[in-house]
Amino acid sequence: MGFVIPSSKDKLYLSGCDWIISSLDHMMKRNTCAGNMSQVVLVLDSVIAQDEIQDRLNRFVNAFPLLRGSIARDINLCPYWRVPEKSEADLDFTSCNISTPLSLPLARGELKVGEELLDLLSECANKPFRNDSEHLAFHLFNIENKKSCLAMTFDHRLLDARGAENLLGIFQQYLESNDDAGISSGIPLATPAHLSEWMKKFLAGRNVNRKIISMSQNPPEALTVSGDNTRRFKFRLISFTRQETQKIYDKAYREAGYLMETPYLLSVVMRVVDGLFKKRGLPADNYLATVSIDTRTGEDIKQELFFNHVSYLFFQVQTALVGNQKEIINSIKTQMYEQVKAGIPRDIIEASHLTRIAPLSFLEKIIDGPLKGKLATFIFSHVSKNPLSPDMMGAKIENVFHMPRVPVPPGLGFFSNYFNGRLNLVISYLDGIISDEEANMLERFITEKMLEKDGS
Repeated sequence: MGFVIPSSKDKLYLSGCDWIISSLDHMMKRNTCAGNMSQVVLVLDSVIAQDEIQDRLNRFVNAFPLLRGSIARDINLCPYWRVPEKSEADLDFTSCNISTPLSLPLARGELKVGEELLDLLSECANKPFRNDSEHLAFHLFNIENKKSCLAMTFDHRLLDARGAENLLGIFQQYLESNDDAGISSGIPLATPAHLSEWMKKFLAGRNVNRKIISMSQNPPEALTVSGDNTRRFKFRLISFTRQETQKIYDKAYREAGYLMETPYLLSVVMRVVDGLFKKRGLPADNYLATVSIDTRTGEDIKQELFFNHVSYLFFQVQTALVGNQKEIINSIKTQMYEQVKAGIPRDIIEASHLTRIAPLSFLEKIIDGPLKGKLATFIFSHVSKNPLSPDMMGAKIENVFHMPRVPVPPGLGFFSNYFNGRLNLVISYLDGIISDEEANMLERFITEKMLEKDGS
């Protein structure tokens, strides 16, 4: 096994990927109004009782002392999640009644979240946590006494997108059982320190470094980012009907292959981003998308609820290919196979353990080094499965979507998810990096290209 640094058997040590997320949190607090946060939104078909859900959420969250934890360093310098013995603080819960409709009619016959509600949800997504031991906040909007919208803002240092959905799924089970006992069963009491097998980690680091160098040989185009601690994020939501979603998936499987919706969706976004650069008259040789992937299997998702269980793939597409969607898809699929074969996602996980001794500002030096400040042209992610049951407190869940704040740089991201037969796509962008007119264009182009006929 080689040299092993002693570690505790009862601490929740952070993984290398957790430390990368924490570094991004540090950067975002310097460059925007809040940290590395995200938000998952549930749209409900009827009103739910504010007092009841606030009380149940407060009891639920306080059953998880881990949700009130903070980062500390062990004597071996490895960071870990320090968990308090008790969790009795009041939950950050806000509620609001709005009189305008939840939905507005669209030309294609479907309904979407109204602008006023999306603006309110955006305010919630940009609201910093009250202190460093708070990692969840809930916001309830009741619309015309007809519908409700429940949003959970979460700290990415503690939960990734799939983990956030699963936490809400556990909350649903708690609502059904009405039993405070055993809420936190299955939550890990300790995680490994990964302070051994150093040669394996160094070899993985060499492999990842070679990938970074190869990408830096032909730097991608990226929008200019100038951040400060007042900058906020804006969001656009595109929700497709079940019929439209089925057509999109049928086309994705025809053009990219069965269960290959992610390469297809990414190819559409790549074409749309190219349109943005062309409209601005910006010369571009290639675009780089950083794509997060979930490393959990269906079997271990419940055992790996908290912290980050993701890795990354990088897709660099030459602008010469962007005019042909089939060529973009083939390029993305080829790169995906090559990176998986070369073990890039696995090596990122392994090599990132080495970064934990460094301060949180270390990642900024990496980005400003070989990557010349260009982490990517944009961030992309697709969450394909959802663990939520169809009801909550007697209301039917009509839709679920995510509103993540994007690392800066690049300050631009596209996030899709699938729920109950419907595809959603959210555009997240740092205020000022693109104009409202350009955001309208991106929203319109994505809708058009998703629904265009084969061969277009």
